[in-house]
Amino acid sequence: MTYKKTDEALSKLTPEQFRVTQQNGTERPFTGEYNDNKRPGIYVDIVSGEPLFASADKFDSGCGWPSFTKPIVPANVNELRDRSHGMTRTEVRSAHGDSHLGHVFPDGPEDRGGLRYCINSAALRFIPREEMEAEGYGAYINQVEDI
Repeated sequence: MTYKKTDEALSKLTPEQFRVTQQNGTERPFTGEYNDNKRPGIYVDIVSGEPLFASADKFDSGCGWPSFTKPIVPANVNELRDRSHGMTRTEVRSAHGDSHLGHVFPDGPEDRGGLRYCINSAALRFIPREEMEAEGYGAYINQVEDI
């Protein structure tokens, strides 16, 4: 499967999805569609479709955004220094779609690597485990917990 940003994909984004992914925005905490999602499956870039995070790596950090301990395919996530808003953080962007996803912090669960990928729901599309094969993501089923 080929993952890339297209004009067609951009035209399908809601104003909030466009603001977050293309203008480096942040959704308000505790408002995102996937903050409380506990279903098994994977999260892909809303723009390019590249696989980003697995539900097995999602945890409740209490920060108000979906949090993950690691990317499903590390090569699909770029980490960049972000000095906006008077602080230094590490921005997370999708590699193929170049979508702004959120930030990564070194305060995640120590027993799972110590990282917290704090990701905007507006940057993601969730694919339930039972639909992964049909949508072309069958190779990642082994990274998703059983139903």
